[in-house]
Amino acid sequence: MQYGRILTAIYQTLSFVTYIVSVMTDTVTPSLFWRIGSWCARRAWIVIAAWLILVVAATLGSSALNASYNASFTLPGTPAQVGADLLKAHTPQASAAAANTSSGTIVFHVSSGSLTPDQSAIEAATKAVRALPTVKAVSDPFTVLAPNGRTAVASITYKDSVTSLTPSDAAATDSAVAPAKHAGVLVDYAGDLGTAAQSSGNTSSELVGIGVALLVLLFAFGSVLATLIPILSAVVGVFSGIGALGIVSAWVQFPSESPTIALMMGLGVGIDYALFLTTRFRQLVLDGEDPPRAAATTVASSGRAIVIAAVTVVIALVGLYASGIFYIGQLGVSAGIVVAVAAAAAVTLVPALLAIAGRRIDRVKVRRTPIAEPNGTGTGWNRYAIALHRHPVVYLSAAIALLAVLAIPLLSMQIGTPGVRALPTQSTARQASNAIDAGFGVGYQAALTIVVTVPSGQTPQQLQAIGTSLRHTLSTTPGIASATPFAPTADRALLIGRAIPTTSVSNTATASLIHRLDRTVLPEQLSASKARGYVTGAVATSLALQEAVSASLPLIILTVVAAAVLLMLLTFRSPLLALKAGLINLLSIGASYGVLVAVFQWGWGSQLLGIPQGVPIVSFVPMLMFAIIFGLSMDYEVFLLARVLEAWKRGASNRDSVASGLAVTGRIISCAAIIMACVFFSFILQPSVTIKMLAFGLGISVLIDATIVRLVIVPCAMYLFGKANWWSPRWLDRVLPHLEP
Repeated sequence: MQYGRILTAIYQTLSFVTYIVSVMTDTVTPSLFWRIGSWCARRAWIVIAAWLILVVAATLGSSALNASYNASFTLPGTPAQVGADLLKAHTPQASAAAANTSSGTIVFHVSSGSLTPDQSAIEAATKAVRALPTVKAVSDPFTVLAPNGRTAVASITYKDSVTSLTPSDAAATDSAVAPAKHAGVLVDYAGDLGTAAQSSGNTSSELVGIGVALLVLLFAFGSVLATLIPILSAVVGVFSGIGALGIVSAWVQFPSESPTIALMMGLGVGIDYALFLTTRFRQLVLDGEDPPRAAATTVASSGRAIVIAAVTVVIALVGLYASGIFYIGQLGVSAGIVVAVAAAAAVTLVPALLAIAGRRIDRVKVRRTPIAEPNGTGTGWNRYAIALHRHPVVYLSAAIALLAVLAIPLLSMQIGTPGVRALPTQSTARQASNAIDAGFGVGYQAALTIVVTVPSGQTPQQLQAIGTSLRHTLSTTPGIASATPFAPTADRALLIGRAIPTTSVSNTATASLIHRLDRTVLPEQLSASKARGYVTGAVATSLALQEAVSASLPLIILTVVAAAVLLMLLTFRSPLLALKAGLINLLSIGASYGVLVAVFQWGWGSQLLGIPQGVPIVSFVPMLMFAIIFGLSMDYEVFLLARVLEAWKRGASNRDSVASGLAVTGRIISCAAIIMACVFFSFILQPSVTIKMLAFGLGISVLIDATIVRLVIVPCAMYLFGKANWWSPRWLDRVLPHLEP
């Protein structure tokens, strides 16, 4: 079944790629790109005005439609999802929770003694929280009192209109619980409320990334206008894309991480795409070409490579749907929307800005001789390329060995939910968790909800008998500390109870317990009564997601690699280069995974990133990393090979064409990679551990790809392949459409 699913996904993806390529072959020709560039250059102010109108309209539209990102995981067919769906259908509380309203937990605790003497102060605090305008209900904390009397837990239900909490909501709650604090009671928050209290507000990671990009561009190329144009184009394109995403979110639910991931991706590729165009334009102007014509020529050459690269990235992102997990597919689509808009801005807005700058583009400079594209044989990059040619086997072997060493930690990757372990030790959510563990035991926060469907027509006595027998079985099951009585729903369709494990959320024994309950304990206990039991709740759902991701990752890898290799084959018509790109990129991504595991799971330097100890890798981060990085790495591959192919078509030898391509693109690719990595790294400032992992992993991946892979492995391999680089069987050459950049 799994193999059939893999083959189906690959076939559908390749069919989609072939269709896109056929459309591009028929309509997206170099002459069309030249006309686009020429039109935008000669009507520059119209293009600029159109983009400004678009970004304003998209932003206002997103705001007017109250864009929200609150999609939840759904894992059809898993016991956890079946149980959750049953709860939603038969209980009003679960139905309200499914409406994506926010919730919060207040933990009252003392380090010694008991909370009983402070009961009146705690009740006054609870009453004040209940009076807040966004709050619908607050439970009595003394109904959930720890056996030692030192910890009490109150649950907050917010009004249906409250889909997310802000730091101001946390501040209002903090003011409301002042009576308890004045009495000496410690008060901490968990759930959505704890997240809001921990948030530092708007951490402007994008501003940090843009600032670093400005410095890198100024230092590398020395031209102020040539630095500002890529930044301006990327900002306009990205915020137009974010606005468009917000408008779409009014009808389609996207996950909460979507806008951050889309912003991170859009800024990175937007600056890179505009940089490649700007650099090519400056070189053409320096060579004496008329600025409007130079803008058109730039789009006809580099612009076409950008579109191919952007299509590769979008295909890789959309390929996340092959996982069968809608949530992860939506993350890919949200990023793909912004990447597509950023690419559109690059091939239309950038030529307009370049045409206005014209020959004045290097007038304001920070170095005596601004640099565009180095093309002389005496440049440092050319000398570097020749040095690689002298010993390609040595350099290639050393680079592959280094990637293999970096990939070693991947063998011990542990997929899981970091939970509060990823939070600073003094954060309120971690303090609340510690207090609950101390008062109720480590298994309290790993509580499992047991949902039992019973045959229709059962009497209350029969329902009670089924529930009593099941509770007794659960209470004597190894790994369960206690089980609550089972209560029927109002329609007598379900019995609902809870089991408290003896182990914590992150303990592998808890996962083993869930499997035993689903596969053995519940079926055996309920078979006589013809009832069926399901384990659900946050912990069971998280485990189901981890297993779904682990099962789907090979499928994602095969699908994305097959699609990317096919696109490379169609672009450069070289089976050898296409296969080489796929294999080497796999090794590169493996090395990136290894560094991610070493830092976050092993804890090598994780404190510097705001994570106090080693934590498991968030379940869907490797999948997202793979799709994003495989697409981005193909960007650099396309830009490098396009210039090598240009030299080859001019009649240069294999040695000279590889050296020429590396000399022309070496500085640009290096700067583009540094900029993109810095944009990604800037998002480490975000409080979310998922975003931290993704930002760090993507940044490291870009650096590895642009240095070890693009500047060592690719040129050395092409030196060794010789004329075989551009060889293609005659039958294959006849059937392949022409999509060369």
